[in-house]
Order: sequence, then C-alpha cells, then structure tokens
Amino acid sequence: MAHPQMFEDDDPYLARVRAIALGFPDATEAVSHGRPTFRARKIFAVYGSSTKGDAATRVRYPRGLVLSPEDSERPALAEDPRFFLPAYYGPFGWVGLDLGYASPEEVDWQEVAELLDGSYRQVAGPRLVARLEQEGGPAGSAAP
Repeated sequence: MAHPQMFEDDDPYLARVRAIALGFPDATEAVSHGRPTFRARKIFAVYGSSTKGDAATRVRYPRGLVLSPEDSERPALAEDPRFFLPAYYGPFGWVGLDLGYASPEEVDWQEVAELLDGSYRQVAGPRLVARLEQEGGPAGSAAP
C-alpha cells in the first residue's frame, strides 16, 4: 500500500530546503513513505516528521527537517528548543529541526545549509565529499 503524500507541493519551507539540499554534488530527491527525502548514495535529510508516541503524546512537525548532525554538534542541538527527537531516526542519532518556529523569511537558512552539509558529508562518501570541497556547496564550503 502506497503512503499518502504528507507535504504540500507549494510549501515555501520545502522550496528553500530543496534548493539547498539539491545544491550538493549528486544530491537527488525522492519521496519515501510520503515525505521528500534528499540523498547522496543514502538519505541525508527528510522533510517532515513527528515524535514517537500515541495519538495523545505524538507531536507532528510538518515542517520538520530530519538530519544526522556531526557528533560534536549533537549536545548543543539537544539543548535548543527548535530541535526534537524524530520518530524512527532519533535512536540512530538523527535530530529534527522544526523550521515552523519562524516564518520562511526569519529562518536562518545559512544554519540549515550548514546542518545539511554535515549530514551530507556523513553519507556521501569520499569522492563526493572531495567534489564538495573542490567545488563548494550551499554552506559555502569551497576549499580556498
């Protein structure tokens, strides 16, 4: 049974996430389980999420961005109220960022690009990371 689409095609937050995520070398987008996922060999980000729990305790984040932060960043992100432990991905070290905390114009898109950069680097493999270093990417990570 196919999952229903759990996002709006004209979502301005998704448009910004898509523009950033697809700016990484060989990044692609595919819908999986009703949500947009961004991949470079493997998934490095998912748009939309929720926390685990029953109907009374589950929190939905339709504008949540799920990604795998660098280990050094995880403690600080856990203290930030914009971040949450996403269902299914959380036990594997992934975090969710609720982009809906602000209007699209008020979101720190540079921060989003940097978080996506860290997540991308964890799954892209050495060849793509070398291309990212050489060519630069959405977070401004070009080699000098």
